[in-house]
Amino acid sequence: MSTTTTVRPMADIGTMLRRNLRHAQRYPGLSLGALGMPVVMILLFGLVFGDTFSAGLGGGAGGFDYIDFLTPGILLMSIASGTMSPAVAVCMDMSEGIVARFRTMAIFRPAVLTGHVLGNVLVTSVSLALVVGFAVLIGFRPNASVGDWLLAAVLLIGLTIGLTWFAIALGLTSKTPEGASNVVLPISLLLPFLSNTFIPLEAMPSGIRWFAEYQPFTPIIDSLRHLLLGTPMDASSGWLAAAWCVAIAVVGYFWAQASYNKGTVA
Repeated sequence: MSTTTTVRPMADIGTMLRRNLRHAQRYPGLSLGALGMPVVMILLFGLVFGDTFSAGLGGGAGGFDYIDFLTPGILLMSIASGTMSPAVAVCMDMSEGIVARFRTMAIFRPAVLTGHVLGNVLVTSVSLALVVGFAVLIGFRPNASVGDWLLAAVLLIGLTIGLTWFAIALGLTSKTPEGASNVVLPISLLLPFLSNTFIPLEAMPSGIRWFAEYQPFTPIIDSLRHLLLGTPMDASSGWLAAAWCVAIAVVGYFWAQASYNKGTVA
């Protein structure tokens, strides 16, 4: 009896994960967009605008390397851009009636949403690896130790899990897949651009600087720069970055599970 209780949830989650990966293969547009957009951003801002940004931020005199400054922020953009796919997918599941069928079957109820989360974590991990690879090709030179890379990976995966649960919760509150694709835009566009991804906080206008300083992406980017490049970091930034990841994951998880269990799509 205990074996069945232990093994079945894992088997059901694995089944739902395979289902979502097959859907990603059948409808590659969203996945390719999530994979390709951060690569385009790292090439555009790193190669095309990199010298201009570097000069404007003091590269000529202080040896400021813009591609090193930029890459940690683009890694977060990779995670943020990947939130659209699970939000749309879960909204489609709810609106097309497949979830009603799942509820009549003897399956582990959280497996449906967990499969979406794990599938997106795998796709996003590929995107992160591509960004790092392209960044290294155009000049990114991290000096992180193995331990620092592991901590950075934990931080990135933690944020991916948290934002995916939050995006799924938003997708469950959307009436249509189109609405689900729009409702996650603040995550995929607003937070990355209004952070210290492209320029330091000191170079921002006061109002934007205040928002950027207190939103979740900024301490996470600061922590990644510290881990990968050894840049100075406020002592509280690491704990704040971890706290944001946990808070987003907890809120997203319970919100998503509550909406899914109620079957609300409005």
